[in-house]
Amino acid sequence: MSRRVEVSRDIAASPAAVYAAISDVTRMGEWSIECHHCEWTGESTSASVGATFDGHNRNGDHEWITQSTVVAADPGRAFAFECSMFDFHYATWGYDIEPIDTGSRVTEWADDFRPDEALEMSAKASGVEDRSARNRETISGTLERLAAALER
Repeated sequence: MSRRVEVSRDIAASPAAVYAAISDVTRMGEWSIECHHCEWTGESTSASVGATFDGHNRNGDHEWITQSTVVAADPGRAFAFECSMFDFHYATWGYDIEPIDTGSRVTEWADDFRPDEALEMSAKASGVEDRSARNRETISGTLERLAAALER
């Protein structure tokens, strides 16, 4: 069973511009609160289904790296990736983009697949006790920063 968190925000930018920004994972550190750096891995150099990248995350003194695989790359519409650690798929993150009169409505979402028995270990690694609440907070912040960057 998955626990889903999603937050939507209207951004005064075209769906193509929003997609270009979020699908370039090397820019994630510009707007994410928790993920401060991403890099493509293997032969991957851009967003396409099957491309892989590492995400470098930080919460205070806690740091961790996730391995991610792109599972949706639909320009101007959707971008999503599965996150894993030690070959365990524990979450899927994504962005849905829809055109609106003033630009785009962007919905960032996260599905948490961690079993109950993994929650304590995860909290120790990340310093986050309530992942759903933290994801809601960081998603809201990420969308605010993304909007600020794209609406300049």
